Amino acid sequence: MNEWFKKMIEQLRNAWGRISGLQKIILIGIVVAVVAGIIVVSMVSSTPNQIALFTSPVTDQNTLYKISMRLDEENVVHRTTESGLIYVDNKATAQRMISILMREDLIPSDISVWDAFKMDRWTVTDFEREVNLQRAVTESLEQHIEALDDVDSAQVTLVMPETELFAEDQDPVTASVIITPKPGSDIITARNKIEGIEKLVTFAVQGLASENVIITDYRGTVLNDFEDLAEFDRLELTKRQMDQKASLEKKYKNEILTELRAIFGEDRVRILRVDVDLDMSKKTVETDEFFPITLTADNPDTPFDETEVIKNVPRSEQLIDESYRGTGFNPEGPPGQEGQTPPAYKDLEGLVGEYENNSNTINYEVNERKIYEEKNPWEIQRITVGVAIDGIWTRVYTDKGTVAITPEGSIEREYKTIEDIDLNKARTLIEHSIGYDKLRGDSVTVQHLTFDRTAQFEFEDQKYRNQKRLQQAIIYSIIGIGVIIAAFIIFRFISRELERRRRLREEELARQHQAMREAALRSAEEDSMDVEMSVEERARMEMQEHAMNMAREHPEDVAQLIRTWLVEE
Repeated sequence: MNEWFKKMIEQLRNAWGRISGLQKIILIGIVVAVVAGIIVVSMVSSTPNQIALFTSPVTDQNTLYKISMRLDEENVVHRTTESGLIYVDNKATAQRMISILMREDLIPSDISVWDAFKMDRWTVTDFEREVNLQRAVTESLEQHIEALDDVDSAQVTLVMPETELFAEDQDPVTASVIITPKPGSDIITARNKIEGIEKLVTFAVQGLASENVIITDYRGTVLNDFEDLAEFDRLELTKRQMDQKASLEKKYKNEILTELRAIFGEDRVRILRVDVDLDMSKKTVETDEFFPITLTADNPDTPFDETEVIKNVPRSEQLIDESYRGTGFNPEGPPGQEGQTPPAYKDLEGLVGEYENNSNTINYEVNERKIYEEKNPWEIQRITVGVAIDGIWTRVYTDKGTVAITPEGSIEREYKTIEDIDLNKARTLIEHSIGYDKLRGDSVTVQHLTFDRTAQFEFEDQKYRNQKRLQQAIIYSIIGIGVIIAAFIIFRFISRELERRRRLREEELARQHQAMREAALRSAEEDSMDVEMSVEERARMEMQEHAMNMAREHPEDVAQLIRTWLVEE
């Protein structure tokens, strides 16, 4: 193998040497171009393929920002170009996000159905185009619905009738959707999700109205029959209203408890009930306001107010002046017959009467503005609060400063009630905290009430008894340990004293024996007698002489040695 490589290298060198310089440059250029092409192809192939969310750019920056924020909420990686095109990773992600955007009405108005559903127009026969259109819309709808997280599978059926000449003969476009929810999904009971699918279908099919869309589950239950859900919506609204009421009551209760417990103590305040009556009806108030007409406005540069206003100005005037003078008219009957006038009115014939009417009508023009005000979703009708505050329990102490104990063995306590002035102050604080309104019918009650503290006192008494028992046990233990230590010290002292006396007696006996031996030796030496001594006696005498010599030569060392012996003994 090595020989083969050597031959190949040698042949390449020979071939390289035989070609001219221009050929070498051309060959090098070809190699460089091939390598560059391979690098470019590899880079392009390694770039992730992305598809456009819409084939048309989104020109509205506000809508583009909302779509981008919604994609971020769904954790979808996307890229936005300068022209307004939005790119995502794959087709499934694009279909799922288009479904969500349609459900939340985030599809731009200038985006057509073809752009949203990624379909092209076919240029074939009319029949084939309609068939392909219906099939493409159906398949695209199924893909978009199945792309939702709550849908396992979907089946869409569209009915697109032929176009009639007259509008009254035209049958409507209808659609039916059968969905199979995923396990654990709440899409069947979630109205907003069903409405999102309904909007998705109506947006995809031209001429399809929402009332002609039927959405059912795999059991055949109609899911988009929102008219039958009116009672459910009413119950749901009632539940939300009750939750709002409970939340408001909890808020007031926590605020009152926090403040009163900080003042009176943690366990001395109880709130029996906080009830808030809410008016949840929606109200819109329309008010007509009339205000004066300003003739001269105020000059802010002057220290006085020169505003000149008038209440109104005349717009039109009508003057009526009528007068009449003459006799009254008394009708008679036909010729030759007497009239039907009663006798009482016949006496009035020939009297002269006068009539005068003066009327002056002036229409004035005033400034007017109309105010439309919509009330809050809820309004407090009435608030009632009931609070109970306990008194103060204090322990009784003796003259010696110890806790007084009852004959039963419990701690003696005395109770101090709450003054009425303190209850009134607490009531005032509560009224200010809830925004008390007498006209509204609010009611705040603060009463002094003795709480049942039997269990608490029993616990405290038991704890006090345990502490006393522990103190007594500690005192008795200390006394016992002291007695034992004292006995041990006395025993040790007596033992050492007896040992010292025994040692003194032994030393005294040894000294006497030694003195007797020395006296005997001196006596024997004086008498020139040969005395035989044992080996032990000679060794003892030598040791004594050696000790005596050491004591004379090194008295301090000998004294230290004797002290050490005494300490060890």
